[in-house]
Amino acid sequence: MFKKFSKDDIHSRSNIKSSVQRGLKTNFVNSYPDLSNAIDNIIPKKSQVILIKCEDKIQLYSVNNSNATNQDDHEDDDNNNEIVLIQHFTDIIPTLRTVHKYPELFPRVQVDRGAIKFVMSGANIMCPGLTSKGGQLPEDNLPVDTIVTVYAEGKENALAIGKLVMSVDDIKNKNKGIGIELLHYLGDGLWNHRE
Repeated sequence: MFKKFSKDDIHSRSNIKSSVQRGLKTNFVNSYPDLSNAIDNIIPKKSQVILIKCEDKIQLYSVNNSNATNQDDHEDDDNNNEIVLIQHFTDIIPTLRTVHKYPELFPRVQVDRGAIKFVMSGANIMCPGLTSKGGQLPEDNLPVDTIVTVYAEGKENALAIGKLVMSVDDIKNKNKGIGIELLHYLGDGLWNHRE
């Protein structure tokens, strides 16, 4: 989704109203119920949220995370904005920066070491990378279209975010084909984008 993302893919930026911001926070928590205690840290009540409309019906939401009280403390307000979530049609997706701050709040899978180079080049994740000795899937069955964070064997932080193409049970039972469609990964255009 963001393999070749650049500033050219951005169509417009606009501040959103506080009522829209409240609705956005509610939708984010509805998608990831474990976020309920952290949502006011991710999107603080008094912060300004910016909607960034992009190609392919992608919407990014950026939050001004500047704590500077004096305008002289920072030359460019845009550098203090952090994209915290992505909306693509009805999918609400955290960015990797959000996941790195709150790793325990999102559904998680793990790929084996052999899959790392493929994930880091933007490839979708094949079932054997999730079911092999170094891979891990949740005990509970997650349905198709669930957004998951992708970790790698031996690594502490998430390296990608993806969407299940088949349920966790089907990944375990079929063990072939694409299991996760990759949406966002370390080093992609969104990761390297600065507001």
